Amino acid sequence: MSYPIPSKMWQRVSIVTLLLLIPSVGIAILRQSATVAVPANQTPPSSTPTSSILPNHPDYQALQALVQKYSCVVPVQNFGTLPLTRTEFATVLNACVNRSNELIATDPKIVTQGDMKTLQRLQSEFAPELATLRNQIDELEARSPVTPTQAPRERTQAESTRKTQPVPTAPLFSIPSGSSVQDQVSNRPVSPTRQTRGTIGRVAPEPQTGSRFNTENYNRIDDNPFYRVGNEPLSTFSIDVDTASYSNVRRFITQGELPPKDAVRIEELINYFTYNYPQPKGDADAKSQRPFSVTTEVAAAPWNPQHKLVHVGLQGKRLESETLPPSNLVFLIDVSGSMDDPNKLPLVQQSLKLLVNKLRPEDRVSLVVYAGNAGLVLPATPGSQKSKILAAIDRLEAGGSTAGGQGIELAYKIAKQSFLKSGNNRVILATDGDFNVGVSSDADLTRLIEQKRDQGIFLTVLGFGTGNYKDGKMEQLADKGNGNYAYIDTLLEAKKVLVNDLRGTLFTIAKDVKIQVEFNPAKVQAYRLIGYENRLLQNQDFNDDKKDAGDIGAGHSVTALYEIIPTGTKSDVKLPEIDPLRYQRSGETASDAAGNELMQVKLRYKLPQDSTSQLITQTIQDVDLRADQIPSTNLRFAAAVATFGMLLRDSEYKGNANYDLVMKLATQGKGEDQEGYRGEFIRLVEQSRGLMTRTGSRE
Repeated sequence: MSYPIPSKMWQRVSIVTLLLLIPSVGIAILRQSATVAVPANQTPPSSTPTSSILPNHPDYQALQALVQKYSCVVPVQNFGTLPLTRTEFATVLNACVNRSNELIATDPKIVTQGDMKTLQRLQSEFAPELATLRNQIDELEARSPVTPTQAPRERTQAESTRKTQPVPTAPLFSIPSGSSVQDQVSNRPVSPTRQTRGTIGRVAPEPQTGSRFNTENYNRIDDNPFYRVGNEPLSTFSIDVDTASYSNVRRFITQGELPPKDAVRIEELINYFTYNYPQPKGDADAKSQRPFSVTTEVAAAPWNPQHKLVHVGLQGKRLESETLPPSNLVFLIDVSGSMDDPNKLPLVQQSLKLLVNKLRPEDRVSLVVYAGNAGLVLPATPGSQKSKILAAIDRLEAGGSTAGGQGIELAYKIAKQSFLKSGNNRVILATDGDFNVGVSSDADLTRLIEQKRDQGIFLTVLGFGTGNYKDGKMEQLADKGNGNYAYIDTLLEAKKVLVNDLRGTLFTIAKDVKIQVEFNPAKVQAYRLIGYENRLLQNQDFNDDKKDAGDIGAGHSVTALYEIIPTGTKSDVKLPEIDPLRYQRSGETASDAAGNELMQVKLRYKLPQDSTSQLITQTIQDVDLRADQIPSTNLRFAAAVATFGMLLRDSEYKGNANYDLVMKLATQGKGEDQEGYRGEFIRLVEQSRGLMTRTGSRE
């Protein structure tokens, strides 16, 4: 009786089993990789005990505590008593991450937020070793040939395995073997996401290498230039509360490559963080109550001390849960074949479950899916029937092409049927943005979304996945739908967006918020708005109530930065050359009326149910900046993030900015950091500096 030769999937299991049963063999194989292909003119990497991690090291103790707390399978002998090499440490860390994934897949609350942050920090610090660890499995598999007759069985097992993979709770590091970081930066390939499970990473099936292309799309961004105040005294733009760019940039960096320059929207990096702005004052029930406060500050520009940095901060009013209106939410889920990856549909399901757990009895939820066809999976269901909603989410499976236009039309139809006149009516789209079947042109989609927006149904867009991610289209849809746009790369990010920031994500307190700044030519020679390149408006749009603009959610903060060149300053920045105007008054003739004013800030906004805007006006005085003057933590941290964005974009306006400056500003502006997001930013900056040092680019 004959038996078929084991397939590649069985070989993976055999390899993992061997490494589990004989840890010393696994470690020996991993160590072996460090001794191959060393050029004759280079010194082999040091393996002296000085590179070992001692049991009393904080990282060692943190990992040991996690192993004990979550019963992680430890594949390294004498762990907890003897020093470990970085490779051995990464092996144990990998096992603990996998164990956490399994636990979170059954109950998202099992692994505490603090422990998840510790795992993320350790993953960031040991990214090279984790990448090497995963490459060893690839190499071992490559040494075992697979016959063509095994392919159908392998595909069947691959599909089965993929559906059962746990959702990643922290970014995974997947640099293809044989490819340097610089190659990835130049060619922009995005490796298929690999989800590991079990000791030393059982690798989930990947698409065939030859059939997977990087089709990620980002709209071009050209940095805002400096404008001469004498010729263009007004600057007008729409606010932006989106945060997708930050988490997407984080995804690139934690995977070991620099993000595309056009993926870096500096305003979204800055607005990812909350700031300590004051709450709006007054009676919350009064008609004249402003929905947000306005804070301004002026300091020297850190990257060019000859210039000044003007900081404008808006803080949306926080609302208590009992005062929030009921919600009519329609989940619109992409279940097309492109979503069949662990960091796509499975992560969507886990993310939506976090939101469902926060629903109230008065809330209503519907579930619409789209692939080859669009369909209603769950009609409007009260938030009290959580088990019914969760069961519908669990039934989702990926497969088919993508009828995005049809799905959106059906979602809006369902939202209209359950419309709450005094409530929050919203479609929540979860997708990788790959609309390729049906009514999918940008023009048709945006017209539909604009029409429904005017009827009181807003759109929130949640982006997922890599490889075919359509950032530009998704940002545009959220912008036109009076909603917000976030990119979810981990379950921790899903918790931030859909749990921690739930009120701001779902409940709009002011819409069509525009800012217009008029600069005093007697005080300001030139100015530049940092970021917001795709949010610029014509000056006449400011007073046009029909012109759409951004929205602020409950508790949201919005930050804008202007870099200005004071009048009389000889700057090293080349300003545009424009001939003097013959018939216009010079700036000096109007200086008396302005006094010591640097600029005037005007804001227009509408309350959610109104069609007429209200105006806020505030002036900013010119101040003499002393050498010992200390900017607020708000300004310093916002400046740190802006500097980081300019470095990633290799902006021509970055001045003398470098990573030391970013670290200094971020450390000084970290503040209390209760959620740990600013601490994560500092670690991300450190990792980016390492990438730039190795690639020798964008310095």
